[in-house]
Amino acid sequence: MNDRKVILYIAMSLDGYIAKENNDISWLNIVEAPNEDYGYGKFVQNIDTVIMGRKTYEKVISLGIEFPHKGKKCYVISRTKTGFDENVEYYSNSLDELIADLKNIEEKNIFIDGGAEIVNELLKGNLIDEFDISKVPIFLGNGIRSFKNGSPVQRLELVSSKSFKTGLVQLWYEKGEVEIK
Repeated sequence: MNDRKVILYIAMSLDGYIAKENNDISWLNIVEAPNEDYGYGKFVQNIDTVIMGRKTYEKVISLGIEFPHKGKKCYVISRTKTGFDENVEYYSNSLDELIADLKNIEEKNIFIDGGAEIVNELLKGNLIDEFDISKVPIFLGNGIRSFKNGSPVQRLELVSSKSFKTGLVQLWYEKGEVEIK
């Protein structure tokens, strides 16, 4: 097995939400700044595979922008859709098997692009190697939680942190040991 890593790269509100109840993510605009991508450009240079949930994919498509992962192998996890479209392959089998298969291929890292359902399943399987979390300076009060209840206890090791003038703070963690309680 190689050093290929599964990396969650995600932005969330200070109170832990990735979207409002209606999947609205317009609040992310509060940290937009000229010539600032918060390291995303560098991050995507080291990935070649993307995994996301169907709802996340449909949200991205609804934005009317060019699909941001063109040229990368992209899996959309879905219980209802199968096959391919112009951007992705739909996948409905075991996430454990998909990750194991992908990690056995000598390639770049694997980007987990949400959503909460997929992240929760990956956490349950202890399948995420790194967590790159951007905290946006806003309280949403409710919405779609980044991390759902029922995930196993897992210690993370802080690798680094960085703050920006917009108030956004990035935290980089590597997975530690799973604690049984």
